[in-house]
Amino acid sequence: MVRVKNTRPAPASKKAAAKTARRTTQRKVKKKPQQRQMPSWFRHVIAGGIVCLFLAAFFYFFIYPYSYRWKPCYGFKAYGVCMPSGYAVHGIDVSHHQGDIDWKMLAQTRQGKFPIHFVFMKASEGGDYGDKSFAANFDSAQSHGFIRGAYHFYNPKTDPIRQADFFIHSVKLDSGDLPPVLDIEKKGKSEEQLRHDLKLWLDRIEQHYKVKPILYTSYKFKLRYLNDSVFNSYPYWIAHYYVDSVKYKGDWKFWQHTDVGVLPGIREKVDLNIFNGSLEELRSMTLKE
Repeated sequence: MVRVKNTRPAPASKKAAAKTARRTTQRKVKKKPQQRQMPSWFRHVIAGGIVCLFLAAFFYFFIYPYSYRWKPCYGFKAYGVCMPSGYAVHGIDVSHHQGDIDWKMLAQTRQGKFPIHFVFMKASEGGDYGDKSFAANFDSAQSHGFIRGAYHFYNPKTDPIRQADFFIHSVKLDSGDLPPVLDIEKKGKSEEQLRHDLKLWLDRIEQHYKVKPILYTSYKFKLRYLNDSVFNSYPYWIAHYYVDSVKYKGDWKFWQHTDVGVLPGIREKVDLNIFNGSLEELRSMTLKE
């Protein structure tokens, strides 16, 4: 009988076998590239930036609008704010945002040091929105002896003639009422188109009521978009908050100097205005028979 040699390799030692297995595993598993970590100082910068943005937004929306109240008042303080000095004729403007107004209580302000003589009320917006409080406010203002006015909040995306006709349909002005007001706060279209459309609205309103409308807009908006001789011919009602005096160099009739007034008979904050002239001059602006 011929003996066949055993060709199988001799078993390796346990230590050598384990070493071989580790090498095989290392070859099969690819090493993941090590990710670079963000430096700790950079993470602190990002976190600090987020905190600063949050604080800035909080100050702008919740602190700044009321900071005017905390400034040193070198004149007289009334209705929760420091009143502009040198003006005798005061007024407010309201909409449905002020809720139900106690007009009898509001009328009592005329016995105080800063009597409220005139009230502008929001009548319409765009081409189809009527302020739900306008009719009641408009009638109550007249019955309680206030000089009253109505304003239209302009929508640059809506046809100007449609907006003018909607205001005309919504507002019947009587003798003794202030001229209608165009409230423009948004550009919407190109500057040239905006000016063209606004002039259409103003002309249509003037044609109907036989009086030049009042133009209401902010100080910055007027200088940027409506600083034109065409618009300078209209009585200007300037909105410029939290400043001690009007910075606008042109002629102006009304100044809305704050939006955080507190008045008896009105639960919500209200815009306060002054007229640049005497009470007789204000009455001379109103519509005649």
